[in-house]
Parts: sequence; structure tokens; C-alpha cells
Amino acid sequence: MERLNSFEEIIAWQRARELNTEIYRLTNENGLFAKDYGLRDQMRRASISISSNIAEGFERETAKEFIRFLYIAKASAGEFRSQLYLASDLGYISQVEFESLNYKINDVSKL
Repeated sequence: MERLNSFEEIIAWQRARELNTEIYRLTNENGLFAKDYGLRDQMRRASISISSNIAEGFERETAKEFIRFLYIAKASAGEFRSQLYLASDLGYISQVEFESLNYKINDVSKL
């Protein structure tokens, strides 16, 4: 197996980055969601935390530190998933959007 040279090569980071873009787009375009500053900002922070912790862990350059940061990223994914349910319950996102985002966040968690 070839060693990765940068965190940008990590598939989980790539997928988390895509999720970041999608949640920013969704929270900007949806009027109700955009006005719920608490949930909107918390979901953005949780999403960003996933990709950021993957990157930071990789840059630490030790396997032990990288694994620790992957666990933090996984915890942030759980936080995001919980907030996703609330966004759905409040009617901020459609069932289709919920299912798409839930699939993507679960995919990132498994990587």
C-alpha cells in the first residue's frame, strides 16, 4: 500500500469537503434554515470539524495522533448526524435532502 503524501489524498477528507460545501449551500439557500443561526452555525461547525480533524491528524505525522484525530472527526460526524435529524424535524430540509446528507455523513464515518 502506497503512503499518502497529503491529507487531500484521503477519501474521507474529500467526501467531508464535499459535505461542507453542500451544507453551506443548503443553509444559505433555505430561508428558514438560514435564519436559525444556532442550528445553522452548529451544523456548519460540526461539518467543518470533520474535514479539519482529518487534515490536522494527518499533519501530526504519527499514527497514534492521526488515529486520535480520526476519532474526533467521527464524533463530529455523529454530532452532525444528530443535528441533521433536528433540521429534518423542523422542516428545514426535505426528506430527499435528509436521506442524501445522512447517506453521505454515514459514508464519511465509515471511511
